Amino acid sequence: MLHPSYSDLMKVVNADVEEGESNIVNSRYSIVLATSKRARQIIDGEMPLVDAEEGEKPLSIAIEELNEGKIKIVGEDSDEIL
Repeated sequence: MLHPSYSDLMKVVNADVEEGESNIVNSRYSIVLATSKRARQIIDGEMPLVDAEEGEKPLSIAIEELNEGKIKIVGEDSDEIL
């Protein structure tokens, strides 16, 4: 089982959305795309934004970064993760 869960990650990502605005993330697919893109960035040499143990997989690091709010999902119109 994935820890944190998809629903927990969606809550973290959508935490800054004000009432009446649409959520940034509405599906697990968006979480998968964002974390896989960040994992590829880590594989390509970018430094992790969280403390990573030796041998920890890039996807696990990306999930932890998202869970801790170190990266943000910009939106569907942009190809960037901040």
